[in-house]
Amino acid sequence: MNPRSKVLLLIPHLGGGGAEQVTALVARNLSSTKYEVHLGLITQADVDSDLMPPSVRLHPLGAARVRWGIWPLLRLVWRLKPHVILSSMAHLNLQVLLLRPLFPRRTRVVVRQNGALFPAQARGDTSGYMRLLYKLVYRRADCVVCQTRAMAEEIARELRIPETRLAVLPNPVDVETIRAQAEAAPGDGAHWPGPGPHLLTVGRLSLEKGFDLLLSALTTVRERLPTADLTILGTGAEEARLKAQCRQLGLEEAVTFAGHVYRPAEYFRAASVFVVSSRHEGLPNAMLEAAAAGLPIVAVPSSQGVADLLGHEPGAWLADEISSPALASTLLAALTSLHPGERFPHAFIREFALDRAIPAYENMLDVVLAGCRFNQSARAA
Repeated sequence: MNPRSKVLLLIPHLGGGGAEQVTALVARNLSSTKYEVHLGLITQADVDSDLMPPSVRLHPLGAARVRWGIWPLLRLVWRLKPHVILSSMAHLNLQVLLLRPLFPRRTRVVVRQNGALFPAQARGDTSGYMRLLYKLVYRRADCVVCQTRAMAEEIARELRIPETRLAVLPNPVDVETIRAQAEAAPGDGAHWPGPGPHLLTVGRLSLEKGFDLLLSALTTVRERLPTADLTILGTGAEEARLKAQCRQLGLEEAVTFAGHVYRPAEYFRAASVFVVSSRHEGLPNAMLEAAAAGLPIVAVPSSQGVADLLGHEPGAWLADEISSPALASTLLAALTSLHPGERFPHAFIREFALDRAIPAYENMLDVVLAGCRFNQSARAA
């Protein structure tokens, strides 16, 4: 019997945003007969082992910041000598690829691109240095995992990485668990301040998530639907500014900042629509989870991947542009056409279910471990 391949997955910590949750879900579900699975947690000092199955070995490194985890990470890699490393966040990806020459010689490295390649370019402040750094270090990867074909095309074009080293893989979504959590959740009275309609959004409180656009749009929506309210799940650096904007707009009673919620699906049952307001986005996992529960989705075209997925989908409304007026108009179109509690099957979510997404990741790992390259037929859809 062949020995199992040793796989080291890396994230800053458990319980974070979509990228961390995707990696944790991959770790939980990779075949324990094919792989010896390790999960490195760069900024986490301790961890409840019950959060992972016994087949996943946890390695909390306890660095104060990702960039200060260089030496603990190098020690971990040399101690484990993994066959392949999978890193899943942009700043951690850069660090891992910069360190690659110091890893054991046969170590393969895969990085997963979890968002826009140059997110700052939307604000015109991407430095030439950062663009050059990406171009130099991303070429060190044996494989770059992309969430959408549009993302893969951008990386191939901007970084001059051959398509034979790009894999387009669906984000794994635990569809059945999300549906069960949503169905078991309490009704309107538990989480929502009034009769609704209830708008729900999830994400880090940061400029790129566009929650300021959503708050401005909500003022327009409430001119037609005065009892409409919004709940935002997440934390981040922009929280104080967003709360100040609520006060300026007179929305204090209509907007709830619920903070970090371990199970967002508990809010799905009574939500009227799920909103994606991001200025730029890869393929938000929170949106996929909402789709798994059948929620109507209203979004701005924050990426080509989002636009391609939702553009002609029943139960999804896509704004013409990324702006508050466009978002407000699209929200009103959705809310005035929906029946209370209406849900949709969202057929596209099938490709993200665990029984499809995890085999796609395992196929990618096997190709990388074999030292092969990807071709059109081998790349996941």
